[in-house]
Amino acid sequence: MTETSNAGQLETLLSAQVGGPMSSAGGAVAPILEKALTGGEVSVEEGARLFDASGAELGPLLATADRLRGEVVGEAVTYVVNRNINFTNVCVQHCGFCAFSRGHVADEGYYLPVEEVLRRAREAAELGATEVCVQAGLAPGMEGWHYVELCRAIKEALPGMHIHGFSPEEVKYGSRLAGVSFAEYLAALQEAGLGTLPGTAAEVLLQPVRDLISPGRITVEEWVQVIKAAHGLGIRSSSTMMYGHVESSRDKAEHLALLRRIQQETGGFTEFVPLGFIWEEAPMARKRTPEGLRHGPSGIETLKMYAVSRIMLHGWIPNIQVSWVKEGPKLAQVGLLAGANDLGGTLINESISTAAGAQHGQLQTPASLRALAREMGRTPVERGTTYEHLRSFADPAEDPLDPLDQVEDTTQFGSYHDLIKQSEHRFKAHYKKGAHSG
Repeated sequence: MTETSNAGQLETLLSAQVGGPMSSAGGAVAPILEKALTGGEVSVEEGARLFDASGAELGPLLATADRLRGEVVGEAVTYVVNRNINFTNVCVQHCGFCAFSRGHVADEGYYLPVEEVLRRAREAAELGATEVCVQAGLAPGMEGWHYVELCRAIKEALPGMHIHGFSPEEVKYGSRLAGVSFAEYLAALQEAGLGTLPGTAAEVLLQPVRDLISPGRITVEEWVQVIKAAHGLGIRSSSTMMYGHVESSRDKAEHLALLRRIQQETGGFTEFVPLGFIWEEAPMARKRTPEGLRHGPSGIETLKMYAVSRIMLHGWIPNIQVSWVKEGPKLAQVGLLAGANDLGGTLINESISTAAGAQHGQLQTPASLRALAREMGRTPVERGTTYEHLRSFADPAEDPLDPLDQVEDTTQFGSYHDLIKQSEHRFKAHYKKGAHSG
């Protein structure tokens, strides 16, 4: 593509926005943006350049992402009514970015028995949730089929509830303990009622970066194997990236290109969820700082992540999700102007980011998520886990008063900080009894 080509789609787009010609729109990134607007696939090198955009390049970058968003998903802004159930924070791994996990003898280590998981799932259903997201630490001494039995128990109690559960790291752990392949373990989860897989434990999918921030964690090759095996069985998944620590612009672009290649092969990703690094309580920020560690992404870095993700994944992964937990509702809302179209979930209980120092609460009600969308001139839509539209709310006057909107005291759901202080679910007691394995 030549330099003269940047007077096409990009200039038309920006001229419409500002009411006049902009022959120099986009500066040095204009050819890349024009390529994206005309259906071209943005390369790793071009994606890295977009991540480095600054100054006058930023407006055209965000406008391009917003245009592509509109072409793919229109003016709908989606959200899901769900609950997180992180049933233990005890983990055999010691990742540098994770402030959630505890060792098995730690006083703050907890474990929720199956009965408590089911109580939380039932409560979520009564509040209108269509999904429970089940993830946890890698508990030592766990019986290998525990994740499978947990799925089966939830599905038997709540046949209509979608189970979005178990990261590739957990699949690897469970399959190793059970002595079976990734595919065999995933098939057992599917038979027990698993609906979709969270594409977490991805961090940045370049091994040198992983070796800095999470040595010993699931490798890039293993993560890809689990995801492809899941997609091959018809188990769809989200995809993620944790950024704002030691990664470079090229690292981020390579991560996105890998996700794109997987999607081109399997078609199994439902969405991409960028997750900004929460540093305040992260072990590697407090004890063993890697050289060049940043304290999470800046605001503009967050918006560029949404925009470049939309541009590089255009035509393949239709949904880009903001994180109100990581960024707060205000910046998440602005992300809807930068290529994003999904506000994520109500969550009800959020533990992992909260443990790391996130200050944005554990719950957003459906009404609050609808308000964020409407302020942007968009139409809020409640969705299912795989993005089927359940209810569209074009007219605010016709909004229902959902059960979750009527909750006056959210402390009834408990919090991570309360949970780690309770003796009732102390992991040490369960570990001695072996109760955590069943």
